[in-house]
Amino acid sequence: MLVHPEGPSQGVRGGGPMDVAVWLAGRGYPVHPLAPGGKTPAANCRDCRESEHAPEACPCRAERRWCHGFHAATTDLRTVREWWQTEPDFGIGVACGAAGLVVIDVDAHSAPLPDRQRLLPGIAIDDRVDLTGLRSGFDTLALLAAHRSRPNPCEDASTLRVRTPSGGMHIWYRAPKDGPRFRCSSGSSSRVALAWQVDVRAIGGYIVAPSTRTSAGVYEALPGARVPAALPLWLAAELVRTGHDGQPVAPAPARAKRAPRGRGRQGQGSGQGDRVLASLLEEVRACGLSPSGTAFSEKLNRAAFTAGGLVAAGHLVEEEGRRLLLEAADGARPHQTRRNVLIVDAGLRAGRERPIQPKERA
Repeated sequence: MLVHPEGPSQGVRGGGPMDVAVWLAGRGYPVHPLAPGGKTPAANCRDCRESEHAPEACPCRAERRWCHGFHAATTDLRTVREWWQTEPDFGIGVACGAAGLVVIDVDAHSAPLPDRQRLLPGIAIDDRVDLTGLRSGFDTLALLAAHRSRPNPCEDASTLRVRTPSGGMHIWYRAPKDGPRFRCSSGSSSRVALAWQVDVRAIGGYIVAPSTRTSAGVYEALPGARVPAALPLWLAAELVRTGHDGQPVAPAPARAKRAPRGRGRQGQGSGQGDRVLASLLEEVRACGLSPSGTAFSEKLNRAAFTAGGLVAAGHLVEEEGRRLLLEAADGARPHQTRRNVLIVDAGLRAGRERPIQPKERA
């Protein structure tokens, strides 16, 4: 359980979810309810489920409701008590951005090992390096630390570490006060990732608080510190290097590309294709303002289908279109990267069967 940073005898000891939520909120960590027995935000009210609107403009916030997940997170103790009195079995989510947290989320999922060049994005792993036994985020994070000659964060007892029911680990750190504003990512992302099976929870996301109980088990604080330590400088540098500060990642060496069909004949075809796709990508990005109820999959599929049609007609380079689609999708739904890839690839394939001229979508 968490304890007060000013003394080991203070803090929550053996209390229920409301006690923990109040303790966190009282120390500046904005909290929001998670569905009982799960790790997803509690459901929106009916009006919010049936209408699309920005969380910032939602009247439910003024009425102290928990709609819109981490967007509704608060440190107001009266509100927190009301929420958990309404449903004592709520789990506890902490809004990472508002709390000033960067949490390294280490997964231990059973999944096929990707190409070695995707294990540590941007870092080439020589073929002579033996990867036998590497199977999870614990291994790739240790590999990254060893590559930089730094201590393994999984063994960092100076900060709060939480064992997850699935066998993973959450490593909590305080974000630099005057440093970059880091964003979330998924370890399987093709665009922004720290390491394979290592997610990042920061601005735009939340983390499950220790003591939360789900159907899979309990999130348990590990021996060591019970409060987050400052983010190590080398990890901050790695997050900047991999684009978590919102700046573009240095591109890989360019390869010669064959001009798409029709570019010479259409003249401005590529630019027209980009403009057509841009409005659909904006709709996808806008879904990031709400965790649900935005028809995200439908909008992403429509954008991918249109991109496929533009590719078939020679108005868009497929590699670039796919990159833009996944970037928008991962920004809006960073916790479902694999599903995003499936939707994008299926939409592109279907769209290629029907070439689209930009004037058709003007």
